[in-house]
Amino acid sequence: MKIKKYISKILNEIFILTILLFVLEGLTSFEIKSQAIKSFTYYGIMALTPLTLIWNLWTCKTRKWKIIGSAIPTLVLIGILIIGPLKIAFSASTWRTQKIIYQNGHLNFKKVEFQMQDVGALGYNKRTVEVIYLTDLFMIVSPIEKDIDDRVEWVKVDKDVNELGLKFP
Repeated sequence: MKIKKYISKILNEIFILTILLFVLEGLTSFEIKSQAIKSFTYYGIMALTPLTLIWNLWTCKTRKWKIIGSAIPTLVLIGILIIGPLKIAFSASTWRTQKIIYQNGHLNFKKVEFQMQDVGALGYNKRTVEVIYLTDLFMIVSPIEKDIDDRVEWVKVDKDVNELGLKFP
């Protein structure tokens, strides 16, 4: 009995964490920089949703707790079907820095970067954005300002990083 309770608690907590990371990245300027965490979040939400739904229906004793335990996984499953599992899978790749264009003179963790995202057979997405690194794992991204060349706090760096390891002619 206690083992089922512990498994239920851990499974539901991991499920809620993946939902929070998925929604936070999808609806805000917060982004996951670590490929391992992003893959766990995106593929985990698709795998943990039916698993959590079945587990909660199987282990919950009363009808009240079965309804409560299956409400969130059911809503997430509907959301996955609306968005599309393929779209979620293609979005599971992180944005990789190819070039640091500007560095903030006052804050070392604030940069303007050219980034690329590998979307498998569909090629690469490209963007130039202002990035604030919260940690090595997470960042906040915003569009660059039009007058960035005239701003005093930005120092032009033009440093090649090439995190994707692409070879250009």
